[in-house]
Amino acid sequence: MDLVELTQDIPSYSVTLDGECVWPLAGRPPSRIRLMPESGARRLAFGSCRTSVPHDPATVRVHGEDVLRSYGRRLYDAPDEEWPDLLLLIGDQVYADAPSQDILAFIRARRDTAPQDEIADFEEYAELYRQAWTEPDIQWLLSTVPTAMIFDDHDLRDDWNTSQPWREQMARTTWWQRRVVAGLGAYWVYQHLGNLSPAERAADPLMRTLLDLGGRDGAAELDAFAEKADAEPSSNRWSYARDLGGARLIMVDTRCARQLTPGDRRMLDPDEWAWLEEQLAAPAERLIIGSSIPFLLPEGVHGVQNWNEALADGKWGSRVREWSERFRQAIDLEHWAAFRRSFEDLARLLVRTGKPVMILSGDVHYSYLARTNRGQIFQIVCSPIRNPLSRLLRWANVVTQFSVATLVGGLLARLAGVRRPPFRWRITKGPFFQNAIAELALPDEVSWYESRNDTLRRIDSVRLR
Repeated sequence: MDLVELTQDIPSYSVTLDGECVWPLAGRPPSRIRLMPESGARRLAFGSCRTSVPHDPATVRVHGEDVLRSYGRRLYDAPDEEWPDLLLLIGDQVYADAPSQDILAFIRARRDTAPQDEIADFEEYAELYRQAWTEPDIQWLLSTVPTAMIFDDHDLRDDWNTSQPWREQMARTTWWQRRVVAGLGAYWVYQHLGNLSPAERAADPLMRTLLDLGGRDGAAELDAFAEKADAEPSSNRWSYARDLGGARLIMVDTRCARQLTPGDRRMLDPDEWAWLEEQLAAPAERLIIGSSIPFLLPEGVHGVQNWNEALADGKWGSRVREWSERFRQAIDLEHWAAFRRSFEDLARLLVRTGKPVMILSGDVHYSYLARTNRGQIFQIVCSPIRNPLSRLLRWANVVTQFSVATLVGGLLARLAGVRRPPFRWRITKGPFFQNAIAELALPDEVSWYESRNDTLRRIDSVRLR
């Protein structure tokens, strides 16, 4: 059985099983093995939040077109200089808490236990990933463009690790422990292993354990690893870094590595923070930070999240604290601004680097560019790839996040005794609410694209100056 056949002259490959060519699929170009240019990365593509649903007219009317699929199709005939050197998928690659009708049918055919409308175990995760990654044009794209990923909450569940009360609430269910173990194990298999270099995979303790089994079932070992990763985040690191020539990519785990101690919340626990400091100090001309959740929100929303965190920590008493925690979970007040100490520490650290910093994020279901008034620090958001807000929610976001919050956010934060952030920032492009994928052309240009009739169309482009 020949799994891979390579040619010396053309960096393309095919896959044969028992003498039958099973890849590439009919009608698709050959897959290619593309190495990083010697001068470093020239172009990165990125985005987040993609639902895996059909592409029939009725579904498209609700979910819009799959921009990742259209992006792959564009590369069929694109010249090499237009290809990305790396594709970054920065959260919500799958929706374990809002599965498609096909996944729901799969679930209902095998059980009627809780959670009835969500993923429960590894077998269901495997089917979820199978459907996410085997759409033919997505499959081809992943087979030919180097890809790196990081999770966000919906890869496990909405609001994952938003607070200690949230964890306590989920621990009281009959099904969450099984779900989180399955989710982290599936993430390790289907996403995280691809983030590691060959040397890192060879040194990975779990990989060595599974290989030592000699082909025997490793489910127990995988479950034990995932259970410990959830209970003791410092036992494993999901974050990683790559050198891209003059740029350094740092993908940060902003979900599993949180410290949720009331009164001392941190986006990153001490071990993870020390690792991040080390990565930021490494030699590089510019820094590219992948954070599934935005570091810089609209300034007013930042103030609202500062205010809510202070109240959830008891600033205005125990009754208000309980109300604030419910409010926090209800409207997703869980970004860097809701972990103010970590926000301020990172803000000061980024300014001290003296280097251009580009923070790539998703999560919020609209896209925008923000810039600080100190240093060359840019927040670039691209979300969703395929999961648009309804027209009503788009309007609500514009009113609350770009109007009301702008007026009252800072005032609320001051009333709660929260000091001002270390720097100011403003949104200079956006918001764009359509499904989108973004390209970062190094050193200093970003563009957003949407899909119309399966064809990519530029939304906007800007120089980072």
